This record gives sequence, structure tokens and C-alpha cells, in this order.
Amino acid sequence: MRVCHHCGRELHVATTVERTSSCPHCSSDLKCCLNCRLHDPGANNQCREPQAEWVTDKDKSNFCEFFEFRETSTLSQPGMGGARSDPERARDAFDALFSKKPR
Repeated sequence: MRVCHHCGRELHVATTVERTSSCPHCSSDLKCCLNCRLHDPGANNQCREPQAEWVTDKDKSNFCEFFEFRETSTLSQPGMGGARSDPERARDAFDALFSKKPR
């Protein structure tokens, strides 16, 4: 299943994503690093392809020839595979950092 990196909604797109393709739900660019299977924030240039050039705006469309749309399963956790995490869950985790009881 393919999901938009911005809105997290499922996409039914052709096998090839053009540079000008956009999400039908939120209009964000689809051929961008955040939707790519090779995007890895911990890797050099934030990409697992060593020959890829640096892309400044990871959420904007680009001309990368190594782009492969990220596939996720319906069993994947929220926040994985480029989909955004649940804001309430993120807020609860943040609040939990500061709610420890003193000993």
C-alpha cells in the first residue's frame, strides 16, 4: 500500500510517479524523498543510495533517478513508512517525559 508522506492517506497511483504528480487528498508532491523507499534520516545524505545527490527540501518534488515509492503494509505502525503519527499519541508521549513522580 502506498501512503502520502504528508496526510498519511492511502494512494492509488500508477506504477510510475511523475515529478509533477501530487496527492489527490492534500496536493503535496509525491515524487519526493519522504515518499521514497531509499529515504533514511540516519544515512549519508539521508538516502541509502550512495550515488544520489543531496536534496535540500525532502518534501518537495525532485529529479532523483533512484526514486522508488515506499510501500507499507496495513499492519505497520502509525508514523512508519512516511505516514505521519497520530498527534494525540505524540503529545501524550511528550507529556509523559515531564510527568514522572519524584522519589
